[in-house]
Amino acid sequence: MKKITLILLLLLSFSACKKAEEDFIIEDIEPRKPIVDFGFKYDDFNVHYDTIGHQDTFERILKKQNLNGKKVAEIIDVVKDSFPTQVRFMRPYVCLRSKNKYHKLQYLIYQPNRLDYYLVDLTDSVVGFKKSRPLSFKIRTIAGRVNGSLAATLKKEGIDASMSKKLTKVYAWSIDFFKLRRGDKFALSFTERYINDTLYDGIDSLRAAFFEYKGEKIYAFPYTPNASSSKVDYYDENGKALKNYFLKAPLKFVNITSRFSKNRFHPVQLRWKPHSGTDYAAPTGTPIMTTAAGIVEQTGYTAGNGNFVKVKHDKTYSTQYLHMSKIMVRRGQSVRQGDIIGKVGSTGLASGPHVCYRFWKNGVQVDALKLKLPNSIPMDKRHLPKFLEYSKPLKKELDSVALAKFGY
Repeated sequence: MKKITLILLLLLSFSACKKAEEDFIIEDIEPRKPIVDFGFKYDDFNVHYDTIGHQDTFERILKKQNLNGKKVAEIIDVVKDSFPTQVRFMRPYVCLRSKNKYHKLQYLIYQPNRLDYYLVDLTDSVVGFKKSRPLSFKIRTIAGRVNGSLAATLKKEGIDASMSKKLTKVYAWSIDFFKLRRGDKFALSFTERYINDTLYDGIDSLRAAFFEYKGEKIYAFPYTPNASSSKVDYYDENGKALKNYFLKAPLKFVNITSRFSKNRFHPVQLRWKPHSGTDYAAPTGTPIMTTAAGIVEQTGYTAGNGNFVKVKHDKTYSTQYLHMSKIMVRRGQSVRQGDIIGKVGSTGLASGPHVCYRFWKNGVQVDALKLKLPNSIPMDKRHLPKFLEYSKPLKKELDSVALAKFGY
């Protein structure tokens, strides 16, 4: 009987010990990863974060780190050619100090923007240099439906606001975004920038796009036919440029005060005579744009025209801009469509500030508002096969994401 009782006691004791073991089991916890930035493990330092104040200078920031005037002067002298003399208000800086009781400054990092930073190394001899954080690019391709304005629609898709401006510019000659209908479909493929592979830094570039507009898909692919040029234009899937050859007017805001006429009463000369141009009124100093790319053929002044610029666009077309307050180009200069070539004035025979816009076709002055102008400069046939090879996979990518989203 005693033997049985002893066995039972031993079993109960073993069971209690096992239960106690189970109650006090401690799970393995993954060790905390040290914060790493600018190439430093922050766990190795006493880290102090701050921002540039109103009265702060590089010298004042150094003096805050318990450095004497002689040491501060030495640091400034060594890094003066590699560190900015002016620091920007509210920009961040980081002090990495020793972890001992002295908290001696070892590195000072100043960030003028999110990507770049200036580093002062005080661990041995004083060294200062500029560096950039690692920048990576990620492709994002989406499809969606228009719901409200273009900006509001893209915002709902989580797309940076800069994309709205870019698309408006790309499609300026093809789409009136105020006339997009709710439910119109679109697809976009673009690259986004990331700092340190995690910090979003905005949109880098548009790779491809299409918008449904009045029942038609209008594609846009960026392309540079001439390898020696950095200029990027946008073309549809057939290689037709989206940009029109000519802008509709030389001013952003159009206010026509006098049209092309064979017999107009001149407000200054007070007699009837032909008017071989279109007058656009605007305040003095308003920028005047060349309506198409070309070469500045003439600049100068005459009693009637005032300050003027004439641009030759090709063998067929030329344009002229009169009554400028200021000429901003020189003869022989190449200009791109939309470049500012002068400013509105009232020089010459003018009753008020305006630009008289004149247009030549084959050497004859014509009415630009009634002329059927070429929509765009066609892509050189030599470049078309390469463009089609380049754009085909991008088009397939857009169509695939649209098919997955809309089932077509």
